Amino acid sequence: MRKVDLCLSSEGTEVILATSSDEKHPPENIIDGNPETFWTTTGMFPQEFIICFHKHVRIEKLVIQSYFVRTLRIEKSTSKEPVDFEQWIERDLVHTEGQLQNEEIMAHDGHATYLRFIITSAFDHFASVYSISAEGIAISNLS
Repeated sequence: MRKVDLCLSSEGTEVILATSSDEKHPPENIIDGNPETFWTTTGMFPQEFIICFHKHVRIEKLVIQSYFVRTLRIEKSTSKEPVDFEQWIERDLVHTEGQLQNEEIMAHDGHATYLRFIITSAFDHFASVYSISAEGIAISNLS
């Protein structure tokens, strides 16, 4: 089994829910592999999005590239449907004026079929997520 970026749309991953959507900056931009595109919130917090892997995966490392995100909570589910989420990781990110926040998280117990990312607060009225990268391996298909 090879380690891949599990959060790429080219790997079959989808963003199945986002609490806000701007037609110029849709949630699919988070997983398109293009460093120039991003998803933006439309004010008010919390904001969230759910990533579906369509298979059971084991995540070893997460890298989140964002802008103006203050507090980020990540929940995971191993269900066949996006239910029964459990809190997994919570981080307060550092404000980086004029450059992307690049948060690297070594994951423990990273088994999942879905990840829910909740931006609970931000440094501004809007926040953006450029990419989520999840290094790991696919364990099995959903059956």
